[in-house]
Amino acid sequence: MAATGTPSLNRRDFLKLAGATLAAVFLPPGTHPVSAQAPTQFTESPRLGRIIADNTRVYDKPSLNANVLKKFFADQIYSITDVTIGDEEPAYNRVWYELNGEGYVHSGGVHPVDVRPNEPVSKIPGEGRLAEVTVPYTDSTWSPLRTESVVYRLYYGTTYWITGVIADAEGVPWYSYYDEKWKLTFYAKASHLHLIEPEELKPISPEVPAERKRIEILLDEQAVVAYEYDHPVFMCRAATGAHFSDGDFRTPAGRYLMNRKRPSRHMADGDFAAPASYDLPGVPWVSYLTDSGISFHGTYWHNDFGKPRSHGCINMPSPGARWIYQWTNPDVPWGERLFQNDPGTIVDVI
Repeated sequence: MAATGTPSLNRRDFLKLAGATLAAVFLPPGTHPVSAQAPTQFTESPRLGRIIADNTRVYDKPSLNANVLKKFFADQIYSITDVTIGDEEPAYNRVWYELNGEGYVHSGGVHPVDVRPNEPVSKIPGEGRLAEVTVPYTDSTWSPLRTESVVYRLYYGTTYWITGVIADAEGVPWYSYYDEKWKLTFYAKASHLHLIEPEELKPISPEVPAERKRIEILLDEQAVVAYEYDHPVFMCRAATGAHFSDGDFRTPAGRYLMNRKRPSRHMADGDFAAPASYDLPGVPWVSYLTDSGISFHGTYWHNDFGKPRSHGCINMPSPGARWIYQWTNPDVPWGERLFQNDPGTIVDVI
């Protein structure tokens, strides 16, 4: 029996379809999951691109062998004026962006973003509110009265637990948010954060029995495929764990049960001095497979899906990670910062 409205495709056909329609499906790449049930928030196309790293090369053609015209630098924002398929390298991700009509940049180094200002509220309930950054980036501070004291840069699509609202010296509202990693409170401009409403996080396909939902993580294809009644309903590119010079972090094959979720997590390496150290606030839509912390989650520090490059987790474009978060079991009650319940959705890492 197939779910109502679900295309009757086997895995091979589904992956073939996704690959054949790469330019249409991934505009930008990975941000549009192939899904039989995709709410609006999963299908809207960002209009802008944020340069992720310094010295990002801009080419006159969508090819690594083309002429370099100039370089862009981290956190510069440009209009995405075209999306195209480049030459054969890199084979795992051939999508390129034309930015501002000035030249082509490989999509892996560009974070698709948008600018959607928000109307601040005057009061936050005691339990707090989940919020999402809806501008390319905003700087958080120790105090709205000391805006030069930047603590973190918060990027588009990241999520935070808002705990209060306060005005700065000019009357501009700022939200306070609690950082559970460092157990500290920071502040960010309220107009840059969207307070997520309950209806935005409603479960996807709740009518499908829990035992008829299943996920495959395809290590060779670096893809995530979700099934209802053994028919694929969703596919998204991913970046799983890799083998680095400082250790083997490959995502282990096997069968898992999703055991807990959280809509926001500050992820940080224990040794900040290590070459592979990282400090990533607001990682969105975290769905765990193991007690050790392997999880699906959104990604803003790269847009280079299709090859292993994580420390074990399944990096996904944030809209794809959110789809997984809302589709899988356990369903997270509104307002829960960390929720664990059985039984969870089966996840096969192949």
